[in-house]
Amino acid sequence: MKNTYSIGLIPGDGTGPEVTREAVKVMDAAAQKFGFKLNYTPYDFGAERYLKTGETLPDSALDEFRKHTALYLGAIGHPDVKPGILEVGILLKTRFALDQYINLRPVKLYRTEDCPLKGKEPKDVDFVVVRENSGGIYTGIGGVSQKGTGLEVATQVMTYSRPVVDRCIRYAYEYARRRNRKKLLTLVHKCNVLTHCGDLWVRAHKEIGDREFPDIKQDYNHVDAATMWFVKQPEWYDVVVTENLFGDIITDLAAIIQGGLGVSAGGNINPEGVSMFECMGGSAPKYTGQNVINPIAAIAAGGMLLDTIGETAAAEAVDKAIFAALNSGKIKLLAAGQMGLGTTQVGDLIASLI
Repeated sequence: MKNTYSIGLIPGDGTGPEVTREAVKVMDAAAQKFGFKLNYTPYDFGAERYLKTGETLPDSALDEFRKHTALYLGAIGHPDVKPGILEVGILLKTRFALDQYINLRPVKLYRTEDCPLKGKEPKDVDFVVVRENSGGIYTGIGGVSQKGTGLEVATQVMTYSRPVVDRCIRYAYEYARRRNRKKLLTLVHKCNVLTHCGDLWVRAHKEIGDREFPDIKQDYNHVDAATMWFVKQPEWYDVVVTENLFGDIITDLAAIIQGGLGVSAGGNINPEGVSMFECMGGSAPKYTGQNVINPIAAIAAGGMLLDTIGETAAAEAVDKAIFAALNSGKIKLLAAGQMGLGTTQVGDLIASLI
C-alpha cells in the first residue's frame, strides 16, 4: 500500500449508520483499486449518547479528531432531542474547533430526469458553492434584553474580519483554477444593503482576483438575484463564493436543482488541517432500519473525502460510478423507498462500478 489514512467515523443518528456503511463500502472499493488503505475509528456521538449521558461532544474528542487525516459524518438529529442541541454541540463545535472555514458544496446533476428545471441537462448544472464556514451571524455575537416582555430586543450580528474573508475568497479562486472549467468566480452577497460587510467582501474579491488570479474571471450577484439565476440559468455558474448565512440558504436551493438532498454532499474543509464530510440530508429517523434510504449523497461525500486527502483518481472513479449507476436504469427515483433498489443494493451497485 502506498498510503494509509486515518478516518474518524461518526455514523450518527437515524439512517446515518446505514448510509455511512454504504459510503465506507464504496471508499474501500476505491482504495483497493487504487492501492491505498483507509483505517476507520468509529465514534458514537449523536442523539443516543446525548439522551443517555447529556454529553454532545467532549473536548477530549476534539483532540482525537485532530489526529485523523479526515472525518466522515453520517447524520445527526433525533425527534427526542430539541433542535439545535446536537447541531451546535457536535457540528458547529467541530467546525469551529478544527477551523473548518470552508463549506464546499458541489452542485452536479447526474441525469436529466432528476432536475425539476425544464430543459436542463447534466451539462447545465455543474458548479460549486464555496461557503465561508466560520464567521458571520453563526458566530452568535449579539444578545437579548428584556426577554419575554413587550419591549424585548434581540440582536445577532454579521461580523467578518479581513483575514477570514481573504482566506475564503483565496480558496475559492484556487478551486476555480484547479477545477479548470469556466475559470469564473462569482461572489454572492448583498452589498447594496449590507454596506459594511458586503463592501468588505466585494473589495477582497476584486483585490485578490486582480493581484493573484488574473486568469480567473470575476462576477458578482446579489443573493436574491442568485436565487433567481440558479433556477433560470444554472449553466452560467462555475464556482460561487459567499458568506456563511447566504451560503446556507442558496446551497439548499442548489440541492434541489441537482435532484434533491439524496444526491447532495458537502465538506467542511480546513485546507491546512482536518476536514469533515457529510451528506446534506438529515437523519430521516422514520426510515431507520428499513433499507430504503438513498445513500448516494453519503457515497458522494466519501468521494469528496478521497479527493481532499489527495486520492484524486479514486475520487473521480467514485463520481463516475455514481453517474453510471444512476444512468444504468436500475435506480428509478431518488426518494426514499422509491429507488427500486434498497440502500445496500445501491451501495453494492456503485461499488461494483468502481
